[in-house]
Amino acid sequence: MIDKGIHYKRLRLRIVIMSLCFSLIPLLVLGFTIYTQFSKAYSQKITETLRILVQNRKSALEIFLEERVAQLVTLANTHTLYTLVEEAYLSQVFSTIQSRSKSFIDIGVIDQNGTHLAYVGPHYEKLKGVNYAHEDWFRSVMESGVFISDVFLGFRKIPHFIIAVTRREGSQTWILRATINTEIIDNIVRLGQLGKKGDAFIVNSRNILQTAPRFSGRLLEAPKTPDFSSSVGTTIDTAVLNGVETFFAASQLNNPRWTLVVREDASEEMAPLFEARYWEGIILLAGILCVAVGTIVVTRSMTNELIRVEQEKAKSDDLVMQSSKMAALGKMAAGVAHEINNPLQIISDQAGWMKDLLEEEDISASKNFEEFQECIRKIERHLERCRSITHRLLRFGRRMEPTQDLIDVNEILKETITFLETEARHRDIAIEMHLDEGLPRITSDQAQLQQVFLNIVDNAIDAIGKKGSISIVTEHRNGNSGKIHVEISDTGPGIPKDKMSKIFDPFFTTKSANEGTGLGLSISYSIIEKLGGTITVDSEVGCGSTFKITLPVTGTGRA
Repeated sequence: MIDKGIHYKRLRLRIVIMSLCFSLIPLLVLGFTIYTQFSKAYSQKITETLRILVQNRKSALEIFLEERVAQLVTLANTHTLYTLVEEAYLSQVFSTIQSRSKSFIDIGVIDQNGTHLAYVGPHYEKLKGVNYAHEDWFRSVMESGVFISDVFLGFRKIPHFIIAVTRREGSQTWILRATINTEIIDNIVRLGQLGKKGDAFIVNSRNILQTAPRFSGRLLEAPKTPDFSSSVGTTIDTAVLNGVETFFAASQLNNPRWTLVVREDASEEMAPLFEARYWEGIILLAGILCVAVGTIVVTRSMTNELIRVEQEKAKSDDLVMQSSKMAALGKMAAGVAHEINNPLQIISDQAGWMKDLLEEEDISASKNFEEFQECIRKIERHLERCRSITHRLLRFGRRMEPTQDLIDVNEILKETITFLETEARHRDIAIEMHLDEGLPRITSDQAQLQQVFLNIVDNAIDAIGKKGSISIVTEHRNGNSGKIHVEISDTGPGIPKDKMSKIFDPFFTTKSANEGTGLGLSISYSIIEKLGGTITVDSEVGCGSTFKITLPVTGTGRA
């Protein structure tokens, strides 16, 4: 049984492993594929969104700067130096421009020698009369005609940037210069900041910040990010900053040579993907758990059914074997009885003839006459005993084939005990019978009932071992339509509670491996169940066991 238990455990384990492999591998592959494709599509969506965002902000900046350049070019080309150097008139023009847009902070007119001829703005005291001939922006605008500077401190010592245009008027060249309102630039750039950790800023060609970012550094310093100042067109990149994966989008402006950089925290942007991954993991785990539990339950059910079928087959095979053995034993018993009956008949005839001779001959005066008579009486007595044994053997042989007869349970019990009383006497075990004389006859199989009683009483003798008692009680309750109750009790050691539920299981036995197969009670249970009855057991350790059998009454008559 241990080997079979191990075999079924291994079989169950193999089925579970194979089922899980065939179920979970496609599930895992499907989940991985779905997540990979979703991750790829979502990453592409994020990068495309970043690309569009940075290009939109770049376009807005370029449009703003182009419009400011166009304003200054128009103003320079529609006015003469003579009119604009009049600060009162220049102030009127500036006020007109400011009424439509607050894009300019101040405006000034500078001659070809770098002298500040006229100025309107908040820094009049610092800038009026300043000479810019040695400033980089002055040389650049004189060479190119239109110039947008980087952010610098200048004479006012405040970060700012300018747009300057030149106008040639006869033999004279002069410059119209305006300081741009950086708040507008900052507002345009800030619209590229996404989420709580997003950032956007502008760097010049030397990777110096031209706008103040939220997290990436300070104005007029190098940003705390990778260098995108030399990037061409629009680029998308990722980098790890302070252990956090970050997306970057950079796009270069046409004029000035600035680069707009948009930074986004991957954890924020990928949060929906991470949430989807989380829920996919939960669903996948739940699916794995369901598959595993279902596989285990189905496998356990399958193996339990296999065990049940094999046990039923084993019981059936053993029952057939037992029936075959009993049938063979019955035939042998009948043959032995017939063989013994012949010599017994001769002995009986000879004993009768000797008795007749003693009566006919006048040997009564012989001193051995009484002894002769006693010998003949002993021969006759033991002949009767032998006839009784052979008659029981013949009856036993005739009962081996399954039948449904009107039988007397009391008689079956009495006959059963005759097979076991010698063994019980040898072990000093008393068998007490309290039989209900009013027990009705029932329609059942006498041979199978006798096998049940033999199994139970034989088990009781084995359980007691030596010195004890077995009590057999029969009783009929509730009239002819009731049931017959048979109780077989012993004074053995009893059955432990943890084994009570298993005693009718096939192959379960409390005996050693060489003393029992564990099928006797299982077969008895099956026989009683097929005959329409029930069999139960009450037991207490140290006090013995009582087997209770009920049989339906389907016949009529009295014992």
